[in-house]
Amino acid sequence: MKPYKTHKVQQMGGAPGTGAHHDLIAEEPLAIRIQGQPYAVIMRTPGDEIAHAAGFCLAEGIVDEPDDIKTLGLCDEGETNVVTVTLSSARSRQIPELLQRRSYISQTSCGLCGKQVIRDLQQAIAPLENRSVLDLAGALDCLTRLSARQPVRQRTRAAHAAAVYDGEFRLLSAAEDVGRHNALDKAVGRLFLDRRLAQAVLLILSSRISYELVQKSARARLPVVMAKSRPTALAVELASALNMTLACKGRTGGAYVYSAPQRLK
Repeated sequence: MKPYKTHKVQQMGGAPGTGAHHDLIAEEPLAIRIQGQPYAVIMRTPGDEIAHAAGFCLAEGIVDEPDDIKTLGLCDEGETNVVTVTLSSARSRQIPELLQRRSYISQTSCGLCGKQVIRDLQQAIAPLENRSVLDLAGALDCLTRLSARQPVRQRTRAAHAAAVYDGEFRLLSAAEDVGRHNALDKAVGRLFLDRRLAQAVLLILSSRISYELVQKSARARLPVVMAKSRPTALAVELASALNMTLACKGRTGGAYVYSAPQRLK
């Protein structure tokens, strides 16, 4: 299934035109079923469904390791895609509250707000260690070159992207989606299933850095997050509490660094 669909568009105003065809980014539901039960429905761009589901499960705390997943499969039902996740017996016994979804609110696609969010996430996610130091110029170069990793955006002008690099600025994975959360889940999920997530050091995002993206990054143990847009205030508070480095491109060069600057030189 293509990540875009072609539609006719009529130009009005401006220079005279006779109409054209635009490639518009696709947006369709993805249902995630866990242990045979509905868990979430996500609006996303088709593609990378298995990696997307794996990254989503990691971000939500449903799994911690690839071995927590017994089976992970995709089935097509007409125009609705469904991913089924079966957990190992040991893992399912560890997270009964999440599986029951009593008064469920997705931890990473929507949330509460303020100090309670920070307190709750601090209890669930350990702060990151200071193991990596990155060259600032190299990190900024990765940020500048993000558009080259976005073939869907080049067609549609509407896709978000997430790209993950190791400490030597080697690209590990990249993904696009109509949703910025989904793009991150896909990029992380691919590395998670390939057991290469431990190599990841730098995350580059096309969007602003929200607290949900910080939470997903923390679950994936990504210490440095850089984006084209500035973070939200809550994102900086959470990143500071979890010892994560948040930065964006400076207006006149360099970078604005909002937390844990020790990882950039």
